Amino acid sequence: MSELAAKVKAGFDNQTTISNKIKKRNQTSPRIGVFGVGYAKYWPQFEGLYEQMLEKQEIFIDKVKKNHVEVIDFGMVDDVTGAYDILPKLKSANLDLIFCDMLTYATSSTFGIIIKSIDVPIVLVALQPDKALNYKQASTYQQLYNDDVCSLPEFTGVAVRMGKKAPDVIIGTLHDDPKAEEEIAEYCNIARVLHDLKTARIGHIGHPIEAMLDMHSDSTMLTAHFGVHIVQCEANEIVTQYERAERSAIESEKERILDFFDTPDPVSDPISEKLKVDDLEVAARVSVALEAFVEQKKLTGLAYYYEGEDNSETRRVMTNLIVGNSLLTGAGFPMCGESDLKCCIAMLIMERLGIGGSFAEFHPVDFAENFILVGHDGPHNITIAQGKPVLRSLKKYHGKPGFGAGVEFKIKEGPITMLSISSNYEGKFKFVIAEGTSVEGPIPPTGNTNTRGYFKPDVRTFLKKWVKEGPTHHFALGIGHHAQTIKKIGEYLNIEAVIVE
Repeated sequence: MSELAAKVKAGFDNQTTISNKIKKRNQTSPRIGVFGVGYAKYWPQFEGLYEQMLEKQEIFIDKVKKNHVEVIDFGMVDDVTGAYDILPKLKSANLDLIFCDMLTYATSSTFGIIIKSIDVPIVLVALQPDKALNYKQASTYQQLYNDDVCSLPEFTGVAVRMGKKAPDVIIGTLHDDPKAEEEIAEYCNIARVLHDLKTARIGHIGHPIEAMLDMHSDSTMLTAHFGVHIVQCEANEIVTQYERAERSAIESEKERILDFFDTPDPVSDPISEKLKVDDLEVAARVSVALEAFVEQKKLTGLAYYYEGEDNSETRRVMTNLIVGNSLLTGAGFPMCGESDLKCCIAMLIMERLGIGGSFAEFHPVDFAENFILVGHDGPHNITIAQGKPVLRSLKKYHGKPGFGAGVEFKIKEGPITMLSISSNYEGKFKFVIAEGTSVEGPIPPTGNTNTRGYFKPDVRTFLKKWVKEGPTHHFALGIGHHAQTIKKIGEYLNIEAVIVE
C-alpha cells in the first residue's frame, strides 16, 4: 500500500475507531475515467503487443479501484478516429477526473481533441512494466512494451498548443512502485474533493460577526467557483428540532458525549468550570436537534453565527451548537462558526482528503520556544485530536453572547497543513496554504482548541510571509503535509493557490 493511501486509510481507520461514538456520513465515490493510448500501426507489425497493452491497462485500473472510487473504463484510443469517437462518451459520463494511460508510444492526435474539449482534470500516467530493459536480449518489441514515457513531451506540448495547461504526470513502473501508487491515491482523493464540492449543500445561518470584513462571501460566486450550493437556513429551524427532541434521544446523546469527552476539573482559567449537568443537558439536546436539522435540509456542512434575543430560547440553542457541531464535523459534516462560508469549504476540502480540517486561527506567540498557538473556540474536527478531547463549562464565550459547554483539545503531534480561502479586490478567490508541525507541550485550559504550531524558518518570519498573502484570519487545520495536493485542487478549480514557505 502506498504512503498516501496508508495515510488516508489511517484516517478512515481512526474515524472507524470512534464510529461507535460518531455517526460517520456515507462516503461518496468519485467517478474516474480511464482510457489508454497506443499506436494502431504497431498491432499488425508485432503480434501480441495489442493484447499486452490491454493487460497493462487492466493492472492500472485495479490500482485505481483500490482507492474507494468508481472507475469507468473507456478502452484504448489508438488513432484520431478513436479520439473523436470517445469524446462524447467522456463528456456524458459525469466524471470528476480522467487518467490517460500511456501504454506505449501514441501520436498526439489520439489526445489533442480530448484535452481541447474536456474541462475535467486529465492526468497522464506512464507506468512501464519493466524497471529496466534486459539490454543483452533487448528487442524492438520489448522497447515498445516499455515505451510509456515516449509520448509525454508530445502530449503535454499539444495540450499547451490547444490553449490548456500541461497535464499533471505520474511516472514510474507498473509493479512494486509505492511512489506511483501514492500519486494515484493522491489524484483519487483530489477527485473525491472535486466531486463533493460540486454536489455539496452548505447551510448558512445568520451573518459574520459585525465588522469582520474578511469573512463576507457572495454565495453565487461560491457556486460559480466551487460548485457548492449555499442553502440559506433560519435559526428557528434548529430551535424547532430542539423543542421536538425526545427524552430518550437526549439521554442517549448525553451518554455518548460523556463516553467520548473527558470532563476534568477546572485549572487556571476563572471563566471555566467542570462540565455542569445543565450544560450537558443543553449540549446533548442541541446535538440531537442538529442531526435532525442536517438530515432534514440534506446539508453537507454549515456556517453559522446567530445571537438571538437576550435570555431567549433561540440564544440558548444557537450559542450552544459547539458540542453537536464538533461531533458532526468529525462525522464528515464540516461546521464552521462565525458564519465563515469560505473556511467551511476549506474544512470540507481537508475532510474529503482524509486529513481532518478543524476551525482555526492564530493565538499568542511563544517567542521563548519559537511556536504559535493555533486554535479557536467553537466547533472542531475531533477525529484529529491528540488524546481524548475535553469538555468544560464556560461562564462566558469570550467576544460572543452565551455560555455553556466548550470543546478543548490539541491537534495530533506531527506534521500539519493549513488552508485559508480568501478573496481579493476583484472578488477572485485565493488559496493560502502552509505546512508546519504540531509540537508537544501544554496548551491553555480555556475550553478551546489550541495546538503548538511550529513553522519554518521561525515564527516571526513565517507570520510575516503568511499575512503578506492576504488570507482571512480563519483557516482549516489538518494533519500531515499536503500543501502540494491542495495547491493542485486550487489549480483544477482555476483558483490562485500559493504555498507560504
